[in-house]
Amino acid sequence: MKITLKDGSVKEYAEAMRIIDIAKDISEGLARNACAAELDGKVVDLRTVVDGEHALNILTFNDEAGKAAYRHTTSHVLAQAVKRLYPEAKLAIGPSIDTGFYYDFDCPPFDREALDALEKEMKKIIKEGEELEYFTMPREEAIKFMEEKEEPYKVELIKDLPEDSVISFYRQGDFTDLCAGPHLMSTKGIKAIKLISSSGAYWRGNEKNKMLTRVYGTAYTKNADLDAYLEHLEDIKKRDHNKLGREMELFATVDVIGQGLPLLMPKGAKIIQTMQRWIEDEEEKRGYMRTKTPLMAKKDLYVISDHWNHYKEGMFVLGDENDPNAEVFALRPMTCPFQYYVYKQSQKSYRDLPCRYGETSTLFRNEDSGEMHGLTRVRQFTISEGHLVVTPEQIEEEFYGCVDLAKYCLTTLGLQDDVTYRLSKWDPNNKEKYLGDAEQWDKTQQRMREILTHLGIDFTEEEGEAAFYGPKLDIQAKNVYGKEDTMITIQLDFALAERFDMFYIDANGEKKRPFIIHRTSIGCYERTLAWLIEKYAGQFPTWLCPEQVRVLPISEKYNDYAQKVKAALSENGILATTDERSEKIG
Repeated sequence: MKITLKDGSVKEYAEAMRIIDIAKDISEGLARNACAAELDGKVVDLRTVVDGEHALNILTFNDEAGKAAYRHTTSHVLAQAVKRLYPEAKLAIGPSIDTGFYYDFDCPPFDREALDALEKEMKKIIKEGEELEYFTMPREEAIKFMEEKEEPYKVELIKDLPEDSVISFYRQGDFTDLCAGPHLMSTKGIKAIKLISSSGAYWRGNEKNKMLTRVYGTAYTKNADLDAYLEHLEDIKKRDHNKLGREMELFATVDVIGQGLPLLMPKGAKIIQTMQRWIEDEEEKRGYMRTKTPLMAKKDLYVISDHWNHYKEGMFVLGDENDPNAEVFALRPMTCPFQYYVYKQSQKSYRDLPCRYGETSTLFRNEDSGEMHGLTRVRQFTISEGHLVVTPEQIEEEFYGCVDLAKYCLTTLGLQDDVTYRLSKWDPNNKEKYLGDAEQWDKTQQRMREILTHLGIDFTEEEGEAAFYGPKLDIQAKNVYGKEDTMITIQLDFALAERFDMFYIDANGEKKRPFIIHRTSIGCYERTLAWLIEKYAGQFPTWLCPEQVRVLPISEKYNDYAQKVKAALSENGILATTDERSEKIG
């Protein structure tokens, strides 16, 4: 047997060996720190027996896959602790995640006291140092095994697998879990743990399923690293826009108004007004024509655009659809169909293109209640929306202009280093979700890929994230908790011009279909405000501050003079207030 290691060195053995034993042969220290391995590029368990010629890389906690195995093992320790203290709890799933791990249980919620007790039990289990034993069963035998243990969620997971599947398990002492691994060799390899929080989570992420109790935790190899992470979490809590934005009186929510319908307070409204005026002026400099279109339209408009078929569940519908005599309306989830009719009000020639339409658009989307969060996921929001009607020859230059505008906005706000770029493509296995055929999608996606490469943009690609009418460039950012959202989007649309019978007259006097670029320059104002709160911990750049100067008179007899100073500042465009409280300046 010949094994080529990461550094290029070669180890030869007379017989097949487990990876953990190869690690011991290399170094006892390496074996102690090993969490998993990479065999010919595939992440595998340390128990894997190797024979023949292979490339092998032993993974430690310093490797992402090694860290995942370490934390996944810790999630099993959590599940074992829950079953010891709450035998009636039913096990669901417990994966590792970027920040640690979680495990879902069918049981009542855990408060902080309960989490502390579970953490204590976990440390006891770790100290016991049980070896993790890997074994398999045929599918039917595995189903019976989990039925006898009265674990219905595990039974459901097994039944979803093909009938000829061999099902794998890991056993540690008195606890056994359905799992594909990989895992540490024993629980004693876990050094520093902390259970962070408990929350609700629907089984399989479907709100139609039962709400389970999810426990979040994290694990490190050193207490110092755990302490640093917990300190980081405290900083995150201070930056959380949902908390800080309310404390700063930037926005509020009220139950009787509704979830996902925030009230922008005077300070928050001022920040958004400042951004809006800046964006509108900048777009005008770049040749955009402003429109102002209705907040709702008849169902007929959305049938033409095909939003009715592809997006109806996300719309607020007004009127009885079952009454053939009733007019049915819907609040607009986007502005594009309205701006198409602005375009169609007069005949256009190739000399009139590109047509760049911009609008500060208030939109409405019927988001699930479980998705609502502060200002980042709301049901009414305002975006810097625009649509460019272009000839095929103008696509690259105009797309570049949209990217340049987005980058200018990000740089001005100080956010340019906080984003990543994603080419969002269609899912060819779910063609019914999209307009057009495979040839149109492949051609348009390749065109966009070439444009992004030519622009020097470092991007990833992801299937299934495209709009139903075309691929898009999504500019992504993460909030303080690591959750990723789309901040700005630029979409290339090959389909809707035909559905709306849009055309231009070319140089030969013939009718031609234009392409449409859908774009935002700063995205959703509410989400951007949330992003800014977290980025700057509420200490905004001066030009965005809702209060730029505060005038402090040193005693009551100077109040009138303080008001004059404030008035002079205000006349010069500086947002000033006075603080006339009878308190010492100190």
